[in-house]
Amino acid sequence: MTNSSEHGNDSGKRVLGALTALSVVIANMIGTGIFTTTGFLIEDLQHPLSVLIAWLVGGLVALFGALTYAELGTAMPRSGGEYHYLSRLFHPIAGFLAGWISLIVGFSAPVAAVAVAFSRYLGSVIPGLPVILIALALVLAFSLVHLWNVKFGGYVQNVITWLKVLLILALITGGFILAPGDSSSLSIADFKPGDIINPAFAAGLIFVMYAYSGWNAAAYLGGEIKNPSRNLPLALISGTVIVTGLYLALNFFYLTAVPMEAISGKVEVGHYVAKAIFGSKGGTLISLLIAVFLMSTLSSMIMAGPRVYQVVGEDYPLFKVLARKTRGGAPYVAIILQMIIAMVLILTFSFETILVYVGFTLSLFAGLAVAGIFILRRKQGKKGSYRTWGYPVTPIIFLLIMGWMIVHTLITKPLASLVGVGTLALGVLIYLISRKKR
Repeated sequence: MTNSSEHGNDSGKRVLGALTALSVVIANMIGTGIFTTTGFLIEDLQHPLSVLIAWLVGGLVALFGALTYAELGTAMPRSGGEYHYLSRLFHPIAGFLAGWISLIVGFSAPVAAVAVAFSRYLGSVIPGLPVILIALALVLAFSLVHLWNVKFGGYVQNVITWLKVLLILALITGGFILAPGDSSSLSIADFKPGDIINPAFAAGLIFVMYAYSGWNAAAYLGGEIKNPSRNLPLALISGTVIVTGLYLALNFFYLTAVPMEAISGKVEVGHYVAKAIFGSKGGTLISLLIAVFLMSTLSSMIMAGPRVYQVVGEDYPLFKVLARKTRGGAPYVAIILQMIIAMVLILTFSFETILVYVGFTLSLFAGLAVAGIFILRRKQGKKGSYRTWGYPVTPIIFLLIMGWMIVHTLITKPLASLVGVGTLALGVLIYLISRKKR
């Protein structure tokens, strides 16, 4: 059998425009992270300025990654993201492990986390709701939407994504008008620069990078995006810049609107801040809107993830069932499999464990994909319709920060990190079995 990942063949019709690709990036990035992780950062880093710097560093790292992925994606315009890139640039086992991680960690686990976060925010508005049942029902509903038709799923994605952006802008604007807050907490008087190079800061970046995860989402749909040499870089870079700006503004709002102790260690950060600023009724309304628009993130992940599994199915006979599609172009077996895994995780995993588990394992493969740019340049020379801005400095900075973060996460949060290593080991075993089948 010929491995299509070695030839870069497109695996689907190009039906998704620039706006949908941009929406997928923004929707993947703006999800549970921005509404849940700041409380954990405050608990670990203590100083609000350290928290804000962590969000800035995370945004720059995501941007440098997006700049690099834009070149990888235009040079190899096929769906699959890291699976496709690593298979061609390194070795099929590297691509297979990326696909394996995408299935278990990259999409299914965040789908579960988003569904649970949605249920918790909704539960803060309507006490007594069965959180687990609501989360399971949400995963089922959006899986059915994306099973129906690719274009229809794209339309749904566009509408709820931009409504979510408007919500965040309204939250920031309304908050500053009603309660300008106290920015004295961000003073450098008692800030120690050494705090941003210690292990706690590096480990805290895991939470931040989880919130920024999704900056590469459009790369997973590379085979279905129209004019990928233009629209893919536009979606990746523009989406990352927009979200970074929103994240910095929203966190400045968080850190100046309420005392740090009010949200330290809290999961539903948005709920506590909204309630403090807008009062009980206003906070309830904001929490309800956050819950509703978390559906945008869930939708985008359910849309993007199965495209990775679909390409794995095209390349490995053992998993060929994952390549089956409906008449509308949706990889229905892959969507159903992702739905089942997400539901199992909802029933078994804790929220914080998912955050560290996802952040650690995805950082490994994002770093490996970015490192692939040096191999791509060696193979292609000066060819290519898009060239990474700042090369080689930007990908090198990305790799250094990722490596620093991964090492310190192994030290400070060993349990979740070792679970990630165990997942990789299981993936290697399954790859060897699949090779024998081939």
